[in-house]
Amino acid sequence: MEKVKKGGGENAVKRHTQRNKKMLVTDRLRMLFDDGYYFELSPFAGMGLPYGDIPSAGCLTGIGKINGLWCVFIANDATVSGGTAYPITVKKQLRAQDVAIQNRLPCVYLVDSGGAFLPLQSEIFPDKNQGGRTFYNEAIMSAMKIPQVSVVCGSCTAGGAYIPTMAEETVMVHRIGTIFLGGPPLVKAATGEEVSPENLGGATLHAEVSGCVDHFASVEKEAYETTRNIISTLNFELPEEDEAGVEEPLHSVEELMGLAPRDYEHSLEILSRLTDGSKFQEFKARYGTTLVTGFARISRHQVGIVASNGALTHNASLKGSHFVQLCDQRDIPLIFLQNTVPMPELTLSQTQAQGSMMSAVACASVPKITIVIGGCHGAESYAMCGRSFDPNFLFLWPNARVSLVAPGHSAALAQEEEDVEKINKRLEKESSAFFSSGRLWDDGVILPQDTRKAHRTRIDFKSL
Repeated sequence: MEKVKKGGGENAVKRHTQRNKKMLVTDRLRMLFDDGYYFELSPFAGMGLPYGDIPSAGCLTGIGKINGLWCVFIANDATVSGGTAYPITVKKQLRAQDVAIQNRLPCVYLVDSGGAFLPLQSEIFPDKNQGGRTFYNEAIMSAMKIPQVSVVCGSCTAGGAYIPTMAEETVMVHRIGTIFLGGPPLVKAATGEEVSPENLGGATLHAEVSGCVDHFASVEKEAYETTRNIISTLNFELPEEDEAGVEEPLHSVEELMGLAPRDYEHSLEILSRLTDGSKFQEFKARYGTTLVTGFARISRHQVGIVASNGALTHNASLKGSHFVQLCDQRDIPLIFLQNTVPMPELTLSQTQAQGSMMSAVACASVPKITIVIGGCHGAESYAMCGRSFDPNFLFLWPNARVSLVAPGHSAALAQEEEDVEKINKRLEKESSAFFSSGRLWDDGVILPQDTRKAHRTRIDFKSL
């Protein structure tokens, strides 16, 4: 996390703040959100990729409150390669838009981008879920009446120019904000004319001549105050919140650090440190005991909990199907605590029962949040609402392992001993929580003791 927080490095930070006279992205976000607080998603995205480390994928995304209203944010970090968009940047931006769409939350874009990284254009431009999808999503969100506000606090070059022009309202900062398809060097190369960035596409031009922006801000601070004012005019009904009535767990959440599982039978001890008052109304306690299901409250919100407690047997799968359907019938959000076995040994009846649970999970229309507290392996991970089953959010504990089979359990997949050793080495590296998060297969790695706080944030805004 310390490495990620440094962004593009000391020299890039100095250039950004001293030469370019711009605020750091974290300072921008603190000015934008109530009490300066926001919850960042996927901070490790972009780390350990084949084309190098891209801290935070070159942009910060997450959620926070503006005048009491939960909003999604997408904010470029121009200290990382000048805000250039890499394939992982695009993927992270699209994931944030998905969060806004799925949860019907307003979206705020802080744009400070130099456009696409051309050497990797084949991974950014042509396909369905690549660069152009950002603009498609903006149009779809507008049709869904999801508010979108853009702040131009740096360059908006090439494709980046579409983001502010497609937003409902746009604020632009004088002297540091620019919008153009091609900058002054391209103009000179094409026409021989020399023109300043401000005259070509600055805030004055777009506020007074082109009409591309709706609000002119003399300085950055004014831009974020204006954005907060815009959000306050949205006709959204805010939920009532009463912090006083929240009952804390009887057992300390700090103890979760010691309970991060090395095996598959710790669910109830973990639950007693997550739920209000450590209360848990178990469902079918004596049937299919390798899966724990039941009702609880987290920060007073009623939830249904599905927690791994061993191999997902035939009976456990049927129990899981029943409970998921019950929560869907009652409109109760679901929380999955996933810790699957390293290498399941399936029978036909188990496969059928797991298929039934997969169907129940896939078809449930209530909000679903998944925390991988240990293993995430094989078909059991699908039944426990893995990434491909589209949970609203999926987080990992640092000890989590994500792979088809766990390291050390690949003998069934290879015949030669040398191959087994190679595969196990690869599994050891590729199953790491940080390998997963670097590729955006999840919404971030969280410390076990922060799990309750993360759940609470997500459930609060889902109540909208």
